[in-house]
Amino acid sequence: MHPTLLQKKKQQLCNHLLFEEITSLSKLQLFMESHVFAVWDFMTLTKRLQQDLTCTRLPWLPPTDPHATRLINEIVLGEESDERPEGGYCSHFELYREAMIEVGASTAAIDTFITLQRRGLEARAALQQIDVPPGVSRFVESTLLIALNAPTHSVAAAFLHGRESVIPAMFERLLQGSEVINRQAPVLVHYMNRHIELDTQGHEPGAQQLLQHLIGNDVNHKEQAIEAALDAVENRIAFWDTVRASLQLVHS
Repeated sequence: MHPTLLQKKKQQLCNHLLFEEITSLSKLQLFMESHVFAVWDFMTLTKRLQQDLTCTRLPWLPPTDPHATRLINEIVLGEESDERPEGGYCSHFELYREAMIEVGASTAAIDTFITLQRRGLEARAALQQIDVPPGVSRFVESTLLIALNAPTHSVAAAFLHGRESVIPAMFERLLQGSEVINRQAPVLVHYMNRHIELDTQGHEPGAQQLLQHLIGNDVNHKEQAIEAALDAVENRIAFWDTVRASLQLVHS
């Protein structure tokens, strides 16, 4: 599979028509009620990489690759415990949930999903017990499939190409294309700007170094990484397609 196809798909993702569809508060609410699941499963990819590249077991053993350990720990620090503008710390997932509450989006589905897992239910089973659009379930299941089963270099490829390297462009498009976000969602604006800042200044380059480090000179690993990356981007395009279709049914 040629890397050029991956770049074309990433460009298609970053130019998705969804970004011009969020034209009212009701559409923004619906968008966030679906998108929050992508915010959640991003951390599942992140923590899989931390699990593989650092020591999270007891008793502790020194990591075998300190460079990779440093890269992923820096990313986790920002994503799981970022500084709040008003002081204190929170994960970006928690910040996004606060942004949902600010604009009146329902957190019922994502809250139930988290609660069911805290009670011991496996994530796929929890998905079947909540009321979410089929496109949400398909996207989360595709992320779980790679996060739980793929080799580390494939997870890193999905993480870089399906998330870190495209999120800044997607969020910039959302900020530029939606007046309602800029007028009525200051917490969401902060969330997006913070992601753009962190990803462009450190997380994307760090994820790129991490992937290159994991692939090395292994031709098979490189091919597997490209395939995983392409799958991740295509799954995100399909996710955005379903979200856009749902927004088109909403009267502004």
